[in-house]
Amino acid sequence: QVQLVESGGGLVQPGGSLRLSCAASGFTLGNYAVGWFHQAPGKTPEGISCISSTDDSYYTDSVKGRFTISRDNTKNTLYLQMNSLKPEDTGRYYCVADALDYCRGPAIPVVRYYGQGTHVIVSS
Repeated sequence: QVQLVESGGGLVQPGGSLRLSCAASGFTLGNYAVGWFHQAPGKTPEGISCISSTDDSYYTDSVKGRFTISRDNTKNTLYLQMNSLKPEDTGRYYCVADALDYCRGPAIPVVRYYGQGTHVIVSS
């Protein structure tokens, strides 16, 4: 049974940092393109970052330079380091996996697996 379980969300002040984690089970995360979606309140989810099986990474302009996606294949875990957080980063963050091993940009177009998400609130 495939599972993606996100953690690390919470309340943080503007300018602060958080690291999200996504623990995978039931499949080998390192063999696929995996990434993160962000769903702001009242909006549809948006793909913000993708990392390929060869560690090529992609970001949307809104997070480039502030967020870093990475993966630890020994732990079968995906990460998203989020720095210089802004109020507009508030929302639910989902870990997703593609059926392919390469990214077609920061957003994974056809999601094969996804987690339940973790909530981030950026507010003073």
